[in-house]
Amino acid sequence: MNSHYTLHQALSALNQSVELPDSVRSNMEKSVAFLKSYLENASSPVYGVNTGFGSLQNVVISPDKLEQLQENLLITHASGVGAELQPELVKAMMWLKLVNMSKGYSAIRPIIFERLALMFNQNVIPCVTEQGSLGASGDLAPLSQMVLPLIGKGFVRVNGEKIASSEWLKTAQLEPIALGPKEALGLINGTQFMLAHAVEAFRKIQEILTWVPKVSVASLDAYDCRTEPFFAPIHRIRPHAGQIKAADEILQHLRNSEIAKLPKTQVQDPYSFRCIPQVHGASYTALEHCFSVWETELNSVTDNPNVFEEENLVVSGGNFHGQPLALTLDYAAMAIAELANIAERRIYLLVSGQRGLSPYLADNAGIDSGYMIAQYAAAALVSQNKQLCTPASVDSIVSSNGQEDHVSMGANAATKLLRVIENTRNVMAIEWLCAVEALSQRAELTGKKTSPEIEVLADNFRNQLGDKLNHHVTPMQELIEESYRFLF
Repeated sequence: MNSHYTLHQALSALNQSVELPDSVRSNMEKSVAFLKSYLENASSPVYGVNTGFGSLQNVVISPDKLEQLQENLLITHASGVGAELQPELVKAMMWLKLVNMSKGYSAIRPIIFERLALMFNQNVIPCVTEQGSLGASGDLAPLSQMVLPLIGKGFVRVNGEKIASSEWLKTAQLEPIALGPKEALGLINGTQFMLAHAVEAFRKIQEILTWVPKVSVASLDAYDCRTEPFFAPIHRIRPHAGQIKAADEILQHLRNSEIAKLPKTQVQDPYSFRCIPQVHGASYTALEHCFSVWETELNSVTDNPNVFEEENLVVSGGNFHGQPLALTLDYAAMAIAELANIAERRIYLLVSGQRGLSPYLADNAGIDSGYMIAQYAAAALVSQNKQLCTPASVDSIVSSNGQEDHVSMGANAATKLLRVIENTRNVMAIEWLCAVEALSQRAELTGKKTSPEIEVLADNFRNQLGDKLNHHVTPMQELIEESYRFLF
């Protein structure tokens, strides 16, 4: 495992096998040995190692009960409910936990790493549910579900089939692992549920950011817009990095557009076109901040307590608290939702029957409703995004009898973000579908085409769909799905 990962490297690593390097093994063994020595000489109990958990912190556990303490922790904390997580999210959680424990501050034995790595490499996926984490003492419920198979409890999916973990262990000729001091706590304290969603969000957002300027340019030319709002001098005097990038990429994708060079009758275009640099750019800047926080978290140790051999310390702190992620997951949702929000306004204008385009882009408006209800669908998705963007991170509910009196609600922010992203991708698919049709009408009106780059993409889309790209024959739902598949 690397000492530092970027988010891009994390995405690549999720598709590779995991091994335990000798240096990592050595650090983990030293951490375990130090904790053992520390406990033998400690004058007072160590939280979660020989005490109860949460508000039960003052209950001292006798040495002969320490293994039972750790096993009971997993069993009682695996209290998640709701839909089962997609396998790729669970795998991301597993990998992120492996990264966390590899740092050598968690006093977790290499055998734990190796068993979890074996499951990761062989696609033995623990069954984890979506709801139940407060994102405070880490993602306790989902992480407990994720590591239950280590002790022969819970369920896993093997080749898509759900089976008892005990059955998988028997088939694999493996024994359940007896947990040592702090190991269960080290496994379930952490932000890996939230962070796995952030990594998945990062992957999907990269795809969105690749297509946003291209789809926007298709709409710009289809609506016969002016290019002056994207000229560099405007953005030089308001030099937000995202704004400058958004303006420049529009001009790059517009290069050599015949439509863009046509004289324009309108003095200004609506904000959804004219203010693309300011709106898209603000989202770009916001997302860059979120990515920076997520990358820091990716390379952090977030369990508790932490073991510091060099300082001769075992310290109980709060690195498991999900607030850094909660705030940025909410922020990312708002940033992505705005890309959909402004896109829906462009869709509305494309189907409005203005600037020579037919009403609803229909061949025979009245008999044919064209793309009328596609715009409705986009409006519904945008409206739901607004509801989902109510921040989870401003909420907190007291738990653990008042011991855990402020929680991040980052897990709720995480699951909401992925829903906002999916809605936005569908809005983009609708915009692309409408823009391609509108470009065809613009070409018939003017005899001119958009930029060669966008024209090639539009032609590829038309060719891919062939006769299906006919809203008189193909239900609109199928056309939107085809557009989605083309983009993503």
